[in-house]
Amino acid sequence: MKKLVVLVLCAIACKNNKETPVQTLGETEALVEKVIDSVVAEPPEVQLKSFEGLADTTFVRLADFSSDFVYDMRYATENNFLKAKVYDCAECYTRVKTAKAIIKANQDFMKQGVKIKFFDCYRPNSVQYKMWKIVPNPQYVADPVKGSIHNKGGAVDITLVDMDGKELDMGTDFDFFGKRAYHDNTELPQHILDNRKLLKETMEAHGFWSIRTEWWHYNLSAGSNDKVANFKWKCDKS
Repeated sequence: MKKLVVLVLCAIACKNNKETPVQTLGETEALVEKVIDSVVAEPPEVQLKSFEGLADTTFVRLADFSSDFVYDMRYATENNFLKAKVYDCAECYTRVKTAKAIIKANQDFMKQGVKIKFFDCYRPNSVQYKMWKIVPNPQYVADPVKGSIHNKGGAVDITLVDMDGKELDMGTDFDFFGKRAYHDNTELPQHILDNRKLLKETMEAHGFWSIRTEWWHYNLSAGSNDKVANFKWKCDKS
């Protein structure tokens, strides 16, 4: 690596300015070390935003306020029960009050060596219409005319991962529609029941409530009465 950089620097120096005296070997090596250090240096930490001055109903990008989450935004891919991509790009937005509660919940999870991984967050109502067009069945997709708490910015679909990013065993994948995904199904191995209990009890302690048939879905109680929204985030075109 170092020899290669030396050769490149020498070649550039000779090509760009033939009248410039050739550097000594020691000077060249010092320059090489500087170049290598700049290449391998760790990137600066992302400057996180503050909630100060923001109304509880404002929509925010969660990653701007915490770097402790993991994301697998399934509806920005075809890896979901719809078998279709319905988001233009993968982002996790919620209202401020939801973001505050989920960050506090995650802080408690991290004390126990796990953290939250997101599958879905706020969902624009226009996306709800896309989903309804593909699967017009209220058993699986909320009617977009009424909307869901996802459309209000108060619902999240989540699981837990260890600090290396490995998912805890919850018994089924996200969006598995069957009895095995029910909270009241106790006919499961104990470690699965324990994992679900950890998720459920911690989320409930921070103001969320669950849906009986979906171990991954949580609604913020304080977000149930907000209006259905169609706020859309911008996608990076680069």
